[in-house]
Amino acid sequence: MRKRRPRVLILASTFPAHPGDGTPEFVGDLAVELAKTMDVRVLVPAVPGADLVSSYKGVEVHRFRFFPRRWEDLADGAILENIRGNWTRALQIVPFLVSELIHVGAHLRSFKPDVLHVFWIIPQGFTAYLVTRKVPVLLTTLGGDLYALVDTPIKPILKRVLKHAKHTTVMNAEMKRQVEGLGITPDRVSVEPMGADLSEIVPHTVRETDRVDILFVGRLVEKKGLTHLLDALKDSTIDYSLTVVGDGPLGEELKAQAAGMPVEFVGALSKEKLRQQYSKADMIVLPSVRAVSGDQDGLPVVLLEALGSGLPAIASNLSGIDSVVTDNESGLLVQPGNDDELRNAIERLAGDTELRRRLSAEGKRRVEERSVPAVGRRYASLLKRVAEQ
Repeated sequence: MRKRRPRVLILASTFPAHPGDGTPEFVGDLAVELAKTMDVRVLVPAVPGADLVSSYKGVEVHRFRFFPRRWEDLADGAILENIRGNWTRALQIVPFLVSELIHVGAHLRSFKPDVLHVFWIIPQGFTAYLVTRKVPVLLTTLGGDLYALVDTPIKPILKRVLKHAKHTTVMNAEMKRQVEGLGITPDRVSVEPMGADLSEIVPHTVRETDRVDILFVGRLVEKKGLTHLLDALKDSTIDYSLTVVGDGPLGEELKAQAAGMPVEFVGALSKEKLRQQYSKADMIVLPSVRAVSGDQDGLPVVLLEALGSGLPAIASNLSGIDSVVTDNESGLLVQPGNDDELRNAIERLAGDTELRRRLSAEGKRRVEERSVPAVGRRYASLLKRVAEQ
């Protein structure tokens, strides 16, 4: 008799309404890889334009309603940033949690998973903590939920959720230290970033040019640091153009700051169109900072994908980013929020074609082991181990 494949129920809050709609797809990419060896079901909140039951590249996706459709946008993007952008969205929090509790319970009964893969400590980890003690949990924190909440009054809840999980994965060594500081033993937490989708990547070719095309990709929120990039370019003497990919609550404020500059805001793009941007830009600049709330990037998937295409990168010297980008070897690192240092790095890279070629080759080499298939195999192995505990 054929042995039943392990079943994993994935809980997350960020998931595209449709493939290629511009929403980060790292959860979906991983789900597709896991489905090669496991039976996978994804449960995520409703967002505008998404069907309640659908298929994401062959993976079964279910969504739960939690608020009147007209205002149901809490999970349309990053939940914490959505609330900061419009405090009235906080009215959706309690209905969201209640609905998620009900629907997770229903899917535990109907799908009968062997293991839960839960993305974000709050709210999904908290929901899993409340709903079940019988199904083992692999918890993945991507940065924002840990950085922004670890020094708040809900810290005791974070501890309970983390202790409830059989194992926790984080994006960098600093996050691992923070999780261990909350009482989790080192053997129950590991660094395992999300993978870069390098399939059908459009290779970048370094070119000789007098006018550099600079690319920024990210949510238009404080931690992505676009305001620092605009300030750095404002006083730059180089001939450049800047393409900004992404949207978010600070969009109008940042567009006002960029008025009169050679900057184009193109909104969120599909994977296909984003890959074209990697191909035709001369460099990508990701000037991440630690937000006032404490939130910061772990290891942006977009950085991995850009490096994987061969696009030279300038990024902030933050934990996680520094695990892939070594200054002057696979990219250039600058201190977060230092506009002068950022400007100098951009001008240096713009004026040195050989440096761009060298960084392009090394960055591409380093990302190969972080591809979605490689990361998917590691997560599949970890999930199967957690399911047996």
